[in-house]
Amino acid sequence: MTSHTRPPRLRPVRTALALTLTMAAATGCGTEVASDAESARSASAAPAPDRAELEARARAVQTVAEHVWVTEAPGYTLARQSVGVVGDDGFGSVYTTSEGGQIQLRVERLPHADADCTDGPAAGSAQDPVVTCERDGEQWYRATESGHAYAQERGDLVVTVSAAREEVDRAALRAAARAAHRADDHELDQVLPPAGEAAGRQPVERGDLPPVGDGAPNNDVGASG
Repeated sequence: MTSHTRPPRLRPVRTALALTLTMAAATGCGTEVASDAESARSASAAPAPDRAELEARARAVQTVAEHVWVTEAPGYTLARQSVGVVGDDGFGSVYTTSEGGQIQLRVERLPHADADCTDGPAAGSAQDPVVTCERDGEQWYRATESGHAYAQERGDLVVTVSAAREEVDRAALRAAARAAHRADDHELDQVLPPAGEAAGRQPVERGDLPPVGDGAPNNDVGASG
C-alpha cells in the first residue's frame, strides 16, 4: 500500500460531503438520537412494515430504499434528524457520540474517479488539499489535514464514510467503513422517518465545501467585488 503526496488541486465539486453543515444539523437543538438499546428493541419488537410502505417512506425523503445504507461503530448512534437525500436520489446520515464525535455516511451516484483517489486527481481544496491517498483493502482512503474518508464502489454508487481527524481516528473510521452495508427491511424501518414526517429532513447541499474535512467556503471575490 503506497501513500501518494499530492499538491493542491482545484476541480469542480458536484456533490461535496458538506460535512460541517450536515453534522451541525445533526447536533442542533432538538436532535433525536437512536440509542443502541432502543434500536435493538425496535428490531425485535415486531415485523418490519411491508416493502411497499418502506419504499414509500424512502420516496418521501426523495431517495430509494436500495440506496439506504447503515453502519455500526462502538459508542456511535444514528442522529435521526440527519437522515435525508444526497444529490438526486442518494442517502446521507450522521452517527454521533455523547462526547461530540461524528461519523458521516453518504451514498450517491458518482464516477469511479470520485471513489478511487489513486486513479486521478483527488478531491480537496486549495485551503485543505489531500495529503494521503491510498488503497486500503477493498476501499480507498484519503485524508486532508482536517478530515479523512473511506470510499467504496457498489455498482454505480459510491459509499463514503468520513469524519474530522481530530474527532475520529483512522482505525475507528476504517471499522465504520467496513461495517457499512445496505439496510435490510428492519433497518429501513428504524432509519427512515415515519410516514408523514419526512418534510425538512433533506441535508443542505453545498458545492463550495471540500469533500473531506470541515473547510469553510471560498469567499474570495474579484476586483469588482
